[in-house]
Amino acid sequence: MNDASFKDWISMSDKALIDTIGFFIQHNRLNQNKSQGIVARDAGISRSTLSLVERGEKISLSSLIKILRVLDLLYIMNIFKIENEISPVEYAKLKKNERQRARSKVENDDMISNEDLE
Repeated sequence: MNDASFKDWISMSDKALIDTIGFFIQHNRLNQNKSQGIVARDAGISRSTLSLVERGEKISLSSLIKILRVLDLLYIMNIFKIENEISPVEYAKLKKNERQRARSKVENDDMISNEDLE
């Protein structure tokens, strides 16, 4: 990521973040040459709701998802995907139980025989 495209999201106010989301939606809508009316209709929301988000006003999360879907922008949801990760402790336990050496079949048979005798 280059420094020019990086924003310090943490230091931004909630209003600034909402404005950024609104600009993102408006920018992509215009790049797709779609009117507010068309996007709103396809999303099943009012045109005024779409206008609100583009102006940086609050809307419901459900409306935002509908807009993202219509504009084919749901790829941004990838950031919320949680990958199953293994903890370092669990990984160490798995590695500990992993076989370190191969034994010949004869050795294994002898070991079983010796254990059975005891």
